Amino acid sequence: MDRLTELQVFTRVVELGNFSKAARELKLTQPTVTKHINSIERRLNVRLLNRNSRAISLTELGARYYEKCKCVVRDYEDAQRVVSGRDAHIDGLLRVGTSLTFGRQIISPLLVKFMQAHPHLRVDMNHDDRYVDLVALGLDAAIRLGSLADSSLGGRYLGLNPWVMVASPDYLKQHGEPRTHVELPDHECLIYSSVQEDDYWRMRTPAGERVSVYLNGRLRSNNLSSLITAARNNMGITIVPYYAASESIRTGHLRQIMGDHMLPDQEIHVVYPSPKLVPAKVTELIQFLKEAFRDEWWLTLPAFENDTQPDIEEVI
Repeated sequence: MDRLTELQVFTRVVELGNFSKAARELKLTQPTVTKHINSIERRLNVRLLNRNSRAISLTELGARYYEKCKCVVRDYEDAQRVVSGRDAHIDGLLRVGTSLTFGRQIISPLLVKFMQAHPHLRVDMNHDDRYVDLVALGLDAAIRLGSLADSSLGGRYLGLNPWVMVASPDYLKQHGEPRTHVELPDHECLIYSSVQEDDYWRMRTPAGERVSVYLNGRLRSNNLSSLITAARNNMGITIVPYYAASESIRTGHLRQIMGDHMLPDQEIHVVYPSPKLVPAKVTELIQFLKEAFRDEWWLTLPAFENDTQPDIEEVI
């Protein structure tokens, strides 16, 4: 068997975590993929993969072998692009991971524009609020919000994701509008539970003092749409990313309050499986996203085509 083909098959099996998925992508039969893996293991006289009917995992030697194979395969593919003149355009399949709300409202429209600029490119989007394993899911890149933990992943800073404090005009009319952080515990506050230490709202006062306000809100949710819907239904005050509230602010369903208090910004990063030998399609995506998230990008968001919000009973 062609040993380079074997390496390509092995790396895709590892990255997709599944023999049948690798077979479909490589346009091979599943028995052929199995033969390639068995051929490598027989030649090396080691087991590279532990597998059963439901899952596969790398052995210790398999993990070390994969890291080397990945570099060889990427070098080969880069060489092929140079020789064939394919560097002039980006093609193939790009697998991108993103969160649910940020992914739907911000990343998905951007990826559509990216695909329009690269008509030979196919994109597979994975929406998940969890920090998923890029290698296990076979992702080429993932957009993540917040500070990056130390890891072996490659990563690039893209920009900032600002947050805003909002409430409905009717709620403010009924309960009064808070002007300082000391008034917040007297209000109904809607808590976003996905943020670390979410019971505390942290901000900087107009005088520059850093303060932390403890809240015990009646409604907590890890879903931004639920909080936006509750706020629009006059249930209280919430702090959410500006992009999530922008349409409701534009239409007057919500109003920004305490704008003179500075809320912490959230960093936006793109991460990818390895900082070495980054594929051209990922490099191109990074440059595209860096341009998209430059300056105060959140102030130039287009109006959504569908300005409806689900009833509160549907999302809470």
